[in-house]
Parts: sequence; structure tokens; C-alpha cells
Amino acid sequence: MKFTKLGRVAVVAAAGALLLSSCAANEPAGESDAPAGTDETTAPEGSSFSGDLAGAGASSMGAAQEAWIAGFQTANPDVDITYDPAGSGAGREQFIAGGVSFAGSDAYLKDEELAGSFGACVADTLPVDLPVYISPIAVIFNVEGVESLNMDAATIAQIFSGQITKWNDPAIADQNPDATLPDANITAVHRSDDSGTTENFTEYLAATAESDWSEGVFETWPASYGGEGAQGTSGVVDAVTNGTNTIGYADASRAGGLGTVALQVGEEYVPFTAAAAAAAVDASPRVEGRHEGDIAVDLDRTTTEAGVYPLVLISYAIACTDYTDDAQAELVKGYLSYIASAEGQEAGAANAGNAPISDSLRDEILAVVDTIQ
Repeated sequence: MKFTKLGRVAVVAAAGALLLSSCAANEPAGESDAPAGTDETTAPEGSSFSGDLAGAGASSMGAAQEAWIAGFQTANPDVDITYDPAGSGAGREQFIAGGVSFAGSDAYLKDEELAGSFGACVADTLPVDLPVYISPIAVIFNVEGVESLNMDAATIAQIFSGQITKWNDPAIADQNPDATLPDANITAVHRSDDSGTTENFTEYLAATAESDWSEGVFETWPASYGGEGAQGTSGVVDAVTNGTNTIGYADASRAGGLGTVALQVGEEYVPFTAAAAAAAVDASPRVEGRHEGDIAVDLDRTTTEAGVYPLVLISYAIACTDYTDDAQAELVKGYLSYIASAEGQEAGAANAGNAPISDSLRDEILAVVDTIQ
């Protein structure tokens, strides 16, 4: 049955009221292992949502999705949400094919993807990219006795393209005079799957170290650059952690106890922080020429502004503006409203360590979500 516009507003408002009540479902207090940022009290009554909702995509936002799913299902115990962190490329492919109702992606939809059709969307309508997850990408490493390093973009580019192969290479040593670097081979670990994290990482290198990064921007790692491939964010982190003299790149929330690199920005070296990543997003313009409702951000990788960390990813929730299935439309609308809310962002950040979106960006996202039908 098709909901009226007023019905949709009422449904979302009811969901918001339930979420703000912070009630929990299905478990006695103290017996849940729900992600940080979710509450655990009594089951809510009168939830307006029910049914199954499936999403897939970026593994970078996997921990945040766990918290978002727990929070939304706490308020709506008749809803079952699944999210497969298969990678950005796989998530977009599943969404395009109609296998899932929403996707998570560390890269917004490309023009060639928008030129096609989308299985869950009404014909001749376009989906939207909504930037709901902001996080720095950390350059992580595992070298005995070394906890942090300074590097400029050219050095990082030369390491991952195979031009620098030793940890005590002068390009690294000169920027880190106080570090004891071994005369050992570097094992550079990259994503083996189609990855939006890879696209953001290579976009940063292409913009800031063009002469040392000839392959440009890509989601799939080229064989010519070599290195060790690993599946997903967890695969890269595991390979760097369990290896020796390794280096890789991953969502910073997963850096754990690994060594990390401070990037040269202007005349200073800036370590990653959530605040520095959020500053990079707020300072960047929108992508020009996108369709109405789409909020793709054109990140400024070359900034020299103090305190800004330009190696940042934005992970988008991708959704139809008009669904062929009205029940799915209502679930997506309710779930994305929660994700973008202050409560949802706080829950995601508590579990994943990402940077909550700004109030102005939240208002912009929620205005688009309200048009979903």
C-alpha cells in the first residue's frame, strides 16, 4: 500500500520519538553486548516499522553500521537489518542490481554508473549519495620499536609504487632523524578488492605527489605496483599486524596499536584525528554537475591549512529517491534518518571512532532523506 506524504512524515516522526526515548529491545538490562552508543533498557512499544532491510558495501563503515543497526533495531524490534561489508565496489554493484536496498561506499556513484539503471529504484529516477560517515585514512605500519613516523606525500607514493624498498631509505630517514629504522625490506600491503578506501588513498597521492604516482586514481590496485594484497579493511589491518616491516592504509578507526604516519601538510606534519578529518570535509566544495539531492563532496587534498588532515574518506549511504517497493522505501527512510541524526552519529562514533557530521551537513542530508518515497 502506498503511504501518503503525510503518512511518511508521521512514520519518520514516530521513529524519531522512539529513538530519542533510548529504549532497548529483546534483552534484560546488563545482558547485551550491543555496540557502544546504544542503550539497553526495556522493549519499545508501538514501533511504526517492521520488515527486513538489506545493505552492503564499504567495510570502513562496518563498525558504525553495527552501532546504527543496533540502535535502530532497539527502537524497532520488528525490523531486521543486515549489512554486508563486502567493499564499496561490491556494495554499489549489489545496489545497482537490486540485490540490496541501500549501499555504503567510500566513493560516490560515477557518471557511468548513473547512466545505467538501478534495480530497486523506479525507472528514470536517480539514487543519491549521502555523506554519513567521515573518517581519516591512516597509513599504518609495523616496524619494531617505531610508533610514529613523519612522511610527505612523495615518500608515501614511492613506497606504495615500489620505488622505495628499504625502511632506512634516506627519503624516510631524513624526515625522521630520531627514529631507529632497520635496514630491512618494506612490505607494502594494499586492498585486493575494489575499494573506495583505495580510491581515496590514490586520489590523495595523485593530487599531492603527481610526479611519483603515475597510475592516477583507481579502486583496483594495478599489478605493476606490486605489493601484498589483502581483502577488505580487516584483511589489510591483519596483514600489517601479523607481518614484519609492513605498511598499509586503512580506515583510521581500525589502526589499533599499529604505528601511524603523520602527513606533511604545508610546513607541518599532521597526525590523523577525527577533528582534523572533519575540518577537511567542511573546507571542501560539492562536486559540480550532480543531480538534485546528491551530496557528493569534492575533497581538497592539496590544502595547506594548519590542522587539516587531507587523507580522509567520506563514506556515502546510497539510496533511491523513489523505490519500486513502498515498504522498503519507508524502512530506508527511517534508517537513514536515524543514521544522520545526532544520536545515530554519536552511536556510530562511539563504536567506530569516526568524526560525526556537522549540524549543517546533517540538515542537508535529512532534507534529502525526507523526499524518499
